[in-house]
Amino acid sequence: MATPDREPLNLSRLAARARYIARQGSRVTWYAGQAYRMRRLQRQAVEKNPSLKPDVKAPDSKVPGVAELLRGVAALSARDLANIEAGLYPPPRADERWSDRIRDARAFFEDLPEVARRRADKRHQDARDAPKADKRPRYYQQNFHFQTDGWMSEESARLYDTQVEVLFSGATATMRRMGLVPVAHFMKGKDQRTVHAVDLATGPGNFAASLADAYPRMPLLALDLSEAYARHALGRVKRSRHQHGMVAKGEEMPFADQALDIMSAVFLFHELPPKIRVAVAQEIARVLKPGGVFVFVDSLQPGDTPDYDGLLELFPQLFHEPYYTSYATTDLIALFTDAGLRVVYEDTAFFSKVLAFEKTK
Repeated sequence: MATPDREPLNLSRLAARARYIARQGSRVTWYAGQAYRMRRLQRQAVEKNPSLKPDVKAPDSKVPGVAELLRGVAALSARDLANIEAGLYPPPRADERWSDRIRDARAFFEDLPEVARRRADKRHQDARDAPKADKRPRYYQQNFHFQTDGWMSEESARLYDTQVEVLFSGATATMRRMGLVPVAHFMKGKDQRTVHAVDLATGPGNFAASLADAYPRMPLLALDLSEAYARHALGRVKRSRHQHGMVAKGEEMPFADQALDIMSAVFLFHELPPKIRVAVAQEIARVLKPGGVFVFVDSLQPGDTPDYDGLLELFPQLFHEPYYTSYATTDLIALFTDAGLRVVYEDTAFFSKVLAFEKTK
C-alpha cells in the first residue's frame, strides 16, 4: 500500500538509476585515473628531459583544479540522468568491455611519448605522409591534438575515444548526449521512419550511435572525411538497414537541396578554418528541409562559463588546434543565421555548448 501523500516506490526506476550511477561512476573513475597517471608521467618525463616541457603562455584567467572539474562532471551526470528519466533519450549502451578498455588504455599510454615529442617540437604535419592524405583538404592534413596519424588511420580512430575521455575525465560521451535534447524536442509527434538524419564529421560515431539507439528506425547516415573513422563509426552505429556510413567533405556534401530533416555536428567547428566554417554552415542550410533542425555541440567559448576560461586559454596551446582561436571569437548565432537558420535552443554542458537551429525557409 502506498504511503499517503507520497509517490509510490518505483523499484524499476530505482534499479535503473543505480545501474546508471554505477556505470557512470566507473567510467569517470577509470578515465580520471588515467588523466592523473598521464599528468604524473608527463611531469616525470619533463624532469628527465626538460626539452619536453611545452612552451605555454600562462593564462590570464584562473585554471580550475581537479576537484572543481570533478564537481562539474558530477553535475553534468546528474543532468544526463534527469534527461534519461524524463524519456528524452535512452541510457547509454552498456556494451563497453573491460578487456577493450584495458587494451585501449595500454595503447594510449604507449603513444603518449610520441605525442609529447611532437608537442615539444611543435611538429604537427606528420599526418601529410599518411596513406591517402593528399586526397584530403590541406587544412585536414594535420596532427590535431598532436595525435599520431592525425585523423588518417585505423589506430587513430580506435584511440580517439580514450584520448578525449581522458582529457575530460570520462565526461565526453555525456557532453555529446546533451545534443539529443533538442533532437527529442524536434522528434516529438513525428514518425521516425520518415525523418532523414546525417551526423556530420561523425568521427568514431559516438553521437550517431546515440541517435541510432534513440531512433532505431530513423534513416541515418554517419559522414566523415576519413575512411578509417567512417568505418569505425559504421561498425558502432549499424544495427539495421537504416544506418549507413559515407566519406565526404562538410563543405561539399553529396545531398540534394532540402533533402534532410536533421543534421548534427559534434566537436567539428572548432577544427575548421574560418572560411571553411562559413562554407559548412551554408551547406548545412542548403541540405536541410524547411523546418528541419541542425544540432551543434562544440567547445565552450570564453565567457560561457567563466570558471573554465583558464583552461580554454590553455587548450589550443597544449593540443594542436590551429583554428581554435578564431572559433573562440566567432559569433556562432550570426554564423548560422547568416546562412538562413534560426536559433531555437541554447545550452552549456560542462566544457561544451549546445545549440539548435531551424531552417526557416
